[in-house]
Amino acid sequence: MGTRIPTNQLSSGLYLSGRPEQLKERHPIMSSHSVPYTGGDPKKSGELGKMLEIPGVDSNPLPKPSPPPPSSQQNTGPVRSGPNSGQVLRQSGSGHLSRKSSGSGAVPLPTGLFTSGPVGSGPVDVSGDEKRLGNLDRPGSMGKTVYGSGVTSLSEEVNVGFRVSRAVVWVLLVVVAMSLLVGVFLMVAVNKAVILVAVGVVIVPVVVLFVWNCVWGRRGFLGFLKRYPDVELRGAIDGEYVKVTGVVTCGSIPLESSYQRVPRCVYVSTELYEYKGLGGKPANPKHRCFSWGSRYSEKYVVDFYISDFQFGLRALVKAGYGAKVASFVEPTTVVDVTKDNKELSPNFLGWLADRKLSTDDRIMRLKEGYIQEGSTVSVMGVVHKQDNVVMIVPSLEPVSTGCQWFRCLLPTYVEGLVLTCEDNQNSDVIPV
Repeated sequence: MGTRIPTNQLSSGLYLSGRPEQLKERHPIMSSHSVPYTGGDPKKSGELGKMLEIPGVDSNPLPKPSPPPPSSQQNTGPVRSGPNSGQVLRQSGSGHLSRKSSGSGAVPLPTGLFTSGPVGSGPVDVSGDEKRLGNLDRPGSMGKTVYGSGVTSLSEEVNVGFRVSRAVVWVLLVVVAMSLLVGVFLMVAVNKAVILVAVGVVIVPVVVLFVWNCVWGRRGFLGFLKRYPDVELRGAIDGEYVKVTGVVTCGSIPLESSYQRVPRCVYVSTELYEYKGLGGKPANPKHRCFSWGSRYSEKYVVDFYISDFQFGLRALVKAGYGAKVASFVEPTTVVDVTKDNKELSPNFLGWLADRKLSTDDRIMRLKEGYIQEGSTVSVMGVVHKQDNVVMIVPSLEPVSTGCQWFRCLLPTYVEGLVLTCEDNQNSDVIPV
């Protein structure tokens, strides 16, 4: 007896041999829908904003009001994306964009991403990209930056003094005074002017030498810096006083000039001078008539790297964090207000307003100097090596030039780290 082969019938009526195939359980397929772009607004995040507990997302949203007419929409003025999500200030045209954040919750960025903390304050360019200038304590006004402890503020002018002891100076003054008294007494007693002429021959050269050093002392020191030989970093000894000339590279805190907005600098200076006539207002208590006086000055310098020309070795120059620095960088005039040209540009007016300086009818001159990344500079300091890192730190003792007999210059000295730059600020710098 043959075995019966089971058959099954399909839905179309066709018979097939074998048992019917058992249908496998299929998993439900999730349909994907396109997620609309939120544009940084947590109200448009939907369930994602509720899940992350982002402030400003209501679980029961109200119906969306009708949009205002196109004529009432403007690009200027504050735009709020939520009650605790911060405030974004926008400006049409040129300017800066600043952000203020409050609260410890998530903060939306213009790219649509969310961060777990407030957006850091700082200078922001027109495109909205935030510029981190390192150790920034707090933002100043829209055109002024307030730096932190990592940036050294050079408030005082570089003092080039004479390396002569006070005892020698007092003895010289006493000798001159006694010579004058003796000469006058002998001229009166003997009634001959030859004695006074002889005394004058001795005193006049001393006075001329003193005046010559007061006038040419700074130039003599700069000449001494140029003639000082450079040292290779490869053979520098720890504790040796050296001069290194090379290309500058920014450290962790780049600077920016306040008026021209030159980026990635290691040294910046902006000085406002005013001319005082016979009855004008003085720029400072020491301002004399018929001369230029400094009314406002800001100079900053930070730690940076220098690579020597011999072997390309790099050293860290410790100029920040309140270090003693003597900078010899010649600034250039960027704004010149004269009697014939007293119309102030909007940029200059904004610069004065940011620093709360009056715009009176005065003759002014704004000078700005900087050392940008890629410039060639010379640094004089003491070599300090630590953990295979070569550093140049300020010297504890003042730098003395010694007597320059051929130039009739007395010994002059400068305290701190000496920084010079001979590159023209209008010329191209070496790209790094």
